[in-house]
Amino acid sequence: MIVFDVNETLLDLNALEPLFTEIFTTPGRMREWFAQVILYSQTLSLSGPYVPFGKMGGGVLRMLGEVHGIPVTDDHVRQLGVLMTNMPVHDDVAAGLAVLKDAGFSIVTLTNSPASAGPDALDKAGLGPMFDRRFTVDTVQRFKPAPATYQLVQNTMQSSPDATWLIAAHTWDTIGAQSFGWKGVLITRGVNAPLVLDGIPQPTLVARDVGEAAQGIAAGDSNVRLQV
Repeated sequence: MIVFDVNETLLDLNALEPLFTEIFTTPGRMREWFAQVILYSQTLSLSGPYVPFGKMGGGVLRMLGEVHGIPVTDDHVRQLGVLMTNMPVHDDVAAGLAVLKDAGFSIVTLTNSPASAGPDALDKAGLGPMFDRRFTVDTVQRFKPAPATYQLVQNTMQSSPDATWLIAAHTWDTIGAQSFGWKGVLITRGVNAPLVLDGIPQPTLVARDVGEAAQGIAAGDSNVRLQV
């Protein structure tokens, strides 16, 4: 079974850049915002409270405005929410999914974002039927990499840990999944890299994009580390 992270792994986070450029003008604020969203989502998972990922994104945007002395309006927060639910699918995703389907894998998603009330970005791109299930951490009210998020998928799909792969564009996610007993694939997309430290599980496979990762998994090259 293949478990896909969604934000940045399948969907292009760079679609948010124009809004951050409009608000802050200084380059790099979108990446700063996303890193803070992940930091505080994990903080809530450790300390107990829970708010949906989109609401967290809006709150962190306002926080960054305070930090940098930039007014963040209600309309900015609304625009961010719209953009977050309409990020485009990366160009390499469709072909990579087809390779995995042809190889006989069951494919699901596991995302920090709540389920959409209507068709989501994957549906709009015509890729919805490629997935056997869609999972959201909203169900357990803990954000990845909390073990409960991976346990949700494993229990529901009745999958064996050693036959389950997580594909994600975030090292913290692959560390979480591998610590849970899954295999981990890190998608670098030119902005990510493994964290090489003693005692930390290293990705089973490192690839530039979903297409390259799918080819490696389908070929059985689980010990190959591709150039990042």
